[in-house]
Amino acid sequence: MKRPRGGSARLAEAATPPDSRLLAIAADHLKRFGPRQITVVDIADAAGMTHANVYRYFTSKAALIDAVAGQWLKSLEALIAGIADAPDPADDKLERIIHAWSQMHRDLLIENRHLFDVYCTATETSRPLVRKHRARMRQLIERVIDEGIATGKFEPRDRERAIGFVSDAAYRFINPLNVRLDVDVPKDILDLRLAAVVRVVQRTLSHGIL
Repeated sequence: MKRPRGGSARLAEAATPPDSRLLAIAADHLKRFGPRQITVVDIADAAGMTHANVYRYFTSKAALIDAVAGQWLKSLEALIAGIADAPDPADDKLERIIHAWSQMHRDLLIENRHLFDVYCTATETSRPLVRKHRARMRQLIERVIDEGIATGKFEPRDRERAIGFVSDAAYRFINPLNVRLDVDVPKDILDLRLAAVVRVVQRTLSHGIL
């Protein structure tokens, strides 16, 4: 039997935009049941609205699931942007970015496998939310590389090749499909491998190898 909600809870729920409430419910259902088991009807029931009303905000179940994945991608972008905007030297920021980027993927795989699988499928099919995410992440990497060049921390021969090299070198740790393949590799081994990659990236950028 459900307990009656207090007035403050009802007011807080009423103040939440319907699309945000639907996203929160969809994220919870996705984490618990997986994308195949959740339905628009169940999400609408949990939100206290008709399923037809859900389609005012999301055109389909797939669009709603993509929106949940998009929220996670935005949280990753916000974390990386915070590091990129920090006052630290560019080489330190780049190291922190690669580690944070990798760790968020690993955490999602462990904590929310259903959402991680949605992310993998979106990556495999190159859906728009993934293409936009890649573009935004590249912009953040560019910002740090350019700062490093301006301050003399990085001395690449070719700026574009240097930017591409960062993503290529860290690919195993930041591409969800590869991260999923390494699910059974012990964390300490992955940490050692990532540390080696970061050292190579730093040396390559600072010594003008590319």
